[in-house]
Amino acid sequence: MVREPVQATGPVLEPVSPGVEAPADSVTVGAGSAAWAGLVADLAVRALVQEAELTPKPALVDRRGGGAHDDMDLEMLRRSAYALLPTYVALTTRARRCAPSRQLREDLAAIGRRGEEAMFAVTRGVNTHRGAIWALGLLVAAAAMAPSGAPPACMATLAGQVAVFPDRYAPPEESHGSLVKRRYGVAGARGEARHGFPHVVGVALPALRAAREAGRAERLARLDALVALIANVDDTCLLHRGTRAALRDAQTGARAVLDAGGTGTAVGRRALRSLETALLGHNAAPGGSADLLAATLFLDALDRAAAGPVLEEVA
Repeated sequence: MVREPVQATGPVLEPVSPGVEAPADSVTVGAGSAAWAGLVADLAVRALVQEAELTPKPALVDRRGGGAHDDMDLEMLRRSAYALLPTYVALTTRARRCAPSRQLREDLAAIGRRGEEAMFAVTRGVNTHRGAIWALGLLVAAAAMAPSGAPPACMATLAGQVAVFPDRYAPPEESHGSLVKRRYGVAGARGEARHGFPHVVGVALPALRAAREAGRAERLARLDALVALIANVDDTCLLHRGTRAALRDAQTGARAVLDAGGTGTAVGRRALRSLETALLGHNAAPGGSADLLAATLFLDALDRAAAGPVLEEVA
């Protein structure tokens, strides 16, 4: 195990249009600079890649294969994540120093839809990161809006304040998530965002940090955060592909992992394998929880970068 000092996740990338003037609805709400916007976008992409590469994730794409997905693999997820970098740069640039407003919400949504086009172009039509474009898109915008050094909860709240505004230009077609939300009466990705990402701030981040404080390796800490999400989120991906039975088995299996002490214990790892077996039996994967894990890793990395250089475990 090698420990390397980490502050940024790579070169700090300048936004596409660093010289653009602040938009008309810009106010002195957030600090931030063009370089900060580039760092925020870079951290978002890295969070997507870290989530994709984390192994073993129950029934999700990882280093072992496609899990319950027969239309995507790890390399596709990496390409998709990298293709979204300009989208996240554009989102942070647009939101810089802005207050929540309907105009901002609609502008961010338009940028996000262009990001979906970029995603579909590299995946040949496979939906790899649509949910992450929504969740991380709001959070990177909030990071550009928030005061310097703001904690993750502040950014999540700002993101929620943006998400509650309607988008007059949203296309009429319905996603799987919206159909599932109406059928089963669950909050879905939009509800999670509008409420300020409570499962990210109140479930996954505490689980991630508690595992680190207990001395767990970073990979296991991230797996524990994912399992905590699966145990608590009404995942619309599971409901869409496997109905309530899949969601019930996922939450029950995830709680068994946590009750066994998490993925850092032998019993917990056996429970994780049992969870995956159950999900594969439903041909369903907890994609919504995976998106929220990426959001968790993003906010955590941003918080640590703001605090100064940190030590990250590198395999």
